[in-house]
Amino acid sequence: MQTTPLSALTAAVGSIWLLSSWATTQPTPPTTAATPARITVLYDAFGKDTTMTKDWGYAALVEINGKRILFDTGDDAAVLAKNVKAKGVDLTKLDFVVLSHRHSDHVSGLSYVLSVNPHVKIYAPKEGFGIFGSDLPSTFYRKDDSLPAEMRYYNGAPPETMRFGSLFPGANIQLVDKTTEVTPGITLIALISDAPGTKELKELSLAVDTPDGVVLVVGCSHPGIEAIVAEAVKVNPHIHFLAGGFHMVVAQDPVIEKVANALHDTYKVDFIAPGHCTGEPTFTALHKAFGDRYLYAGLGTTLSMGANPRAASNQDGARVLHDGDSRSYRTLLARSDDLHETGVSVVQLARIR
Repeated sequence: MQTTPLSALTAAVGSIWLLSSWATTQPTPPTTAATPARITVLYDAFGKDTTMTKDWGYAALVEINGKRILFDTGDDAAVLAKNVKAKGVDLTKLDFVVLSHRHSDHVSGLSYVLSVNPHVKIYAPKEGFGIFGSDLPSTFYRKDDSLPAEMRYYNGAPPETMRFGSLFPGANIQLVDKTTEVTPGITLIALISDAPGTKELKELSLAVDTPDGVVLVVGCSHPGIEAIVAEAVKVNPHIHFLAGGFHMVVAQDPVIEKVANALHDTYKVDFIAPGHCTGEPTFTALHKAFGDRYLYAGLGTTLSMGANPRAASNQDGARVLHDGDSRSYRTLLARSDDLHETGVSVVQLARIR
């Protein structure tokens, strides 16, 4: 048997000791911290960030439960692109997009999103002949077998399922027809509006179940903000945080007071961060009802989640809107679908203070 010289064995042991010593004394590579839960407002008609462009519409990046979700895309692709770049948001890294409803001020920025992330999964409400695409069984129309084939749809032999195109060809759109948990802890609430002007409009809202309660993000609340919250409590009876548009731009004071009381007293929402089509008088009423649990949520604001949410850009204390915000908000509203649905004139709008 060949033996290893003592000197060689000693050198080998020494090398092993040195390697071991070096490994144990080197600093441990830092662990990448999880992204804190937060909502960043990327599109709205009021805000403080002068690097971003105010416009009527809504879009927000929701980073929560380990997911990055773009909720709505605003009214103009170029404006969304500018605002996204101003905030340093990377839209190539999204888990999915939610389009709350078909109105242009919530979906028109999708063309920009698809230009940078063409295969991203998109959830949208399912509607017959909708702009997001749809399908219907061929039984949806009455048939007349007495007609000659050339007068019948598909020569009298229609496909079992008739598929209809989308305004966004090639997009990976998943249509949602009912309230659905799309990933553990994240539910899309699907409701239908019964309000004049938007009757039968389908809308999705985003409900995220967290250890602190539900974080609820709404687009325009055409089905009614109370109805959406009532559905969200089925996910978890504790509504921790509510953000987005409540569709009360022309609501009168008694209606506003009723909604504010319901959110504060009936549903006991912890924190509220209204924006978009909520309406200036409603901002005022909600701020009065919620006090320091009302968070300013203008364009560019980052709303941190957790047990005690905060608005990163809220530097003005109790002030709900700047004077400049108020003027731009009304100017942009005058061009929006939200106003046209109600039949309110621009003169009447000027009186809504």
